[in-house]
Amino acid sequence: MISTTHMANKIQLKGITWGHSRGLLPMVATAQRYEELHPNVEILWKKRTLQEFADKSIEQLAAEYDLLVIDHPWTGHAAAKKIIVPFDDHLDAAYLTDQKWNSVGQSYPSYNFEGKQWALPIDAATPVAASRPDLLASLETSLPKTFADVLALADQGRVAFSLLPIDVLMSFYMFCCSLGEDPCQQEDEVISSAVGIKALQHFKSLADRVDARFYEKNPFMVFEDMVNNDEIAYCPFAYGYSNYAREGYARKLLHFHDLAILQGSEPMTSTLGGAGLAISANCTNVDIAMDYAQFVGSAPVQATLYVDNGGQPGHLKAWESGEVNRRTSNFFQDTLPTLQRAFLRPRYFGHMHFQDHAGDVVVEYLKNGGDEQGVLNTLNEMYKESRLMEDQHG
Repeated sequence: MISTTHMANKIQLKGITWGHSRGLLPMVATAQRYEELHPNVEILWKKRTLQEFADKSIEQLAAEYDLLVIDHPWTGHAAAKKIIVPFDDHLDAAYLTDQKWNSVGQSYPSYNFEGKQWALPIDAATPVAASRPDLLASLETSLPKTFADVLALADQGRVAFSLLPIDVLMSFYMFCCSLGEDPCQQEDEVISSAVGIKALQHFKSLADRVDARFYEKNPFMVFEDMVNNDEIAYCPFAYGYSNYAREGYARKLLHFHDLAILQGSEPMTSTLGGAGLAISANCTNVDIAMDYAQFVGSAPVQATLYVDNGGQPGHLKAWESGEVNRRTSNFFQDTLPTLQRAFLRPRYFGHMHFQDHAGDVVVEYLKNGGDEQGVLNTLNEMYKESRLMEDQHG
């Protein structure tokens, strides 16, 4: 029997992540194994919804928790306010070099700001395509290869994707990138009028063919809809969840793919997502927190314990593993090209303000139409405001 005195002397770390099997279970599993290897440590993980993730500030979370699973656009804000601890000051350079060389796309640099590494990329994701192979077969339809193919399938009521504001903004960025211009590269405009207008028009042509219920669904709710009903056969772009490509996870199996071609011969370019493990500046046991983070992000753990428990690893060795792909209907192998070319969003201090509000403007346009130039003008004003926040902070 373990004495209560021994339990009371344990070093306790508290962590916060997001409430999906992909977000919570691998953290609980890695914490359990780490505790078995370090009996004097206890790591408690809590979860919150994606909406709570968006609503509660990183300052509030860092005051409450030692370990934070964060979205990379927070990096600039968190670094500027010294809310989290840079890994370079604590971890061996060789480990960080391995992380850098084994980055899935720009996952590792997405947490690097002002020359410091503020989180480890334990989870990698970008919008990819998803299908119900059984439904496509019953429709005698092949996987869409071009945007025109996607529109044709959407005309049959068989296509859906997330139309929540944040996902709509990420998809708008994707249409811009796929038309040959990355957004947010200038100080005073989100995108040139020529590309922005075309991006909005392409986007609306597809959104008009999708059921209105998807204005209420985030990416994994879209996948839940696809696996629990037999209507939607194809999702052209949504942040990938390898869970749905695993036998036994859901009623039906999804397969995941690279994106369709919008123009030219190259598939579309989506907007990088994923999640990083960061350590609060308020943590009183930084060395232990760093050691646990190093354990979670290591190649052996990422390719076994992490992925075995529903995680979507951020280490390239896991993405290239034959065993990992065998168990996930080749999710990682088939979507790696999409990750490798994904667009890295801005991470300047004020960008979260823009990101929190700009999607509403595009959603309004997709629902009700309007003047595309007017939409771009509104976005540009918001964008300039967010740039001003950066200047004022600096």
